[in-house]
Amino acid sequence: MLLAVLVTGCAQLAVDDGPQGAAAEGAPAAELGPQLPPQELTQPLLYEYLLAEMAIHRRQFVLAAQTYVGLARETRDPRIARRATEVAVYARQPALAVEAATLWLHAEPTSLPARQTLASILIRSGALHDVRPHLEMLLATDPNRTAQVFLQINAMLARHADKAAVANLVQSLAQLYPRIAEAHLAAAQASWNAKLVDAALGSVRAALELRPDWELAALFQAQILQSRSAAEGIAYAREYLTAHPGAKDMRLHLVRALLAERKNADARHELLVLSEADPQNSDVALTIGLLAVQMSDWSLAETHLHRALDLNVGGADTARFYLGQVNEERKRFDEALMWYLEVGPGEQYIPAQARIAGITAKKGQLREARSLLQAIEPQTIKQRVQLTQAEAGVLREATAYKDAFELLAQAVEKLPNEPDLLYDYAMAAEKVDRIDLLESNLRKLITMRPDHAHALNALGYTLADRTDRLEEAHQLIDQALKLAPDDPFIQDSMGWVLYRLGRVDEGRGYLERAFKIRPDPEIAAHLGEVLWAQGRRDEAKRIWQDTLNEHPGNEVLLGVIKKHVQ
Repeated sequence: MLLAVLVTGCAQLAVDDGPQGAAAEGAPAAELGPQLPPQELTQPLLYEYLLAEMAIHRRQFVLAAQTYVGLARETRDPRIARRATEVAVYARQPALAVEAATLWLHAEPTSLPARQTLASILIRSGALHDVRPHLEMLLATDPNRTAQVFLQINAMLARHADKAAVANLVQSLAQLYPRIAEAHLAAAQASWNAKLVDAALGSVRAALELRPDWELAALFQAQILQSRSAAEGIAYAREYLTAHPGAKDMRLHLVRALLAERKNADARHELLVLSEADPQNSDVALTIGLLAVQMSDWSLAETHLHRALDLNVGGADTARFYLGQVNEERKRFDEALMWYLEVGPGEQYIPAQARIAGITAKKGQLREARSLLQAIEPQTIKQRVQLTQAEAGVLREATAYKDAFELLAQAVEKLPNEPDLLYDYAMAAEKVDRIDLLESNLRKLITMRPDHAHALNALGYTLADRTDRLEEAHQLIDQALKLAPDDPFIQDSMGWVLYRLGRVDEGRGYLERAFKIRPDPEIAAHLGEVLWAQGRRDEAKRIWQDTLNEHPGNEVLLGVIKKHVQ
């Protein structure tokens, strides 16, 4: 048994970024002890074993995988087979990985990690028809774990491209366990992923019939209903909360749904209910504070962000950053600076420094603001991008459009494939009338990220506003709207291009919906333009003046008022 002893001692050799534990994703922590085959350590076996480990250390992972699979074939030792599986997965050798995992399972038939790993490898290779018997065995092996396995199944199957086939597989497995709520929820999730909405709703309702108080399933049903109708989703959430008033996650879901419908007063009420139910919970206080910021309810936000800090919340820097934002919105700039300066290294540090620079620039100290940002040494490419964006933002706020454009041009030259930089550079190009650069950079970004709704919208809006390529603009904005149907700025773009196409009534509908969601000065300018064209001039002037009172000095709004009124 020398080989078994050697494997136990040596198979844990660490390699930086090596294949340790690469095979058994989500495998159970405990497993039955393997029945080891009688195998003496011969010189050829020792040579092959050392060759495989040396190949790993030299990062020759394909050679290591081939050698380990050969050892697994010869020894039938489950630990060598497991190691062979790990190395083959890491080396991205699917055929070797399937063979190694199969050898592992044959050597250790009761091993749940072996069966789960083989199933995962088969899924990744696209062989869904071969997966079913292994999933059936995983579900049947330990009745105490069947429900937990169902909760893991969709994660295991997530990489498979044929979502309809996955849904059929999970639904058929769930039918074998009609009394297990988790089986129905797994079927609902698989159906939802395949865009089978009615099937998903039927399955999640079956889960809730078995476990009426299961908040996870109720949340999923609320989300499905929300996708069909906001009112239907909100009504269901309220109904569930009437029966289960302590369901914290459902109440937070209801708050977000209400906010999406601009029902801020109702959302505020639900937040206060949540706060009263759990006043000493720091995470709840932080969540309420952040949602209140989203609602622009600065008083509620300040109260709960302070409470979160008093209760020693884990996300203290997040609370400090948003307290800075609350004070900045309230024009209490010195207090805002105090909170931003207290944000330490971490996710919120660069955004806080950007806000400090922004306040400094507003005081007329543009050079100092830029120097502050330039003095920060970025630790990652992400931080470098954030700092560049922050400096460009400071310049843009100071109407130094040419400087912002040149800064972003230099950044894009160094990092030509960073989506955020490409987008900002395109927007800066528009400010200096370089529509050619705007278009080329946005088209590059759309090629890289076809689902980038804001890039599609920006290009479409610019074509609608600055050129006569209106049909092309309409197509781009329509693509963006399908990706983000509730975005008020994309709705604004659609309204504007329809107006330019002569479809004035249709365009006004989009603009009115956008302005209701977000009373932004540029949306107000467009809506007023359309109303003016329809002869509703008093209404247009009222919208412009009311918005100007909230946003004095806005260039776009002042321009349109000057054009029509003065």
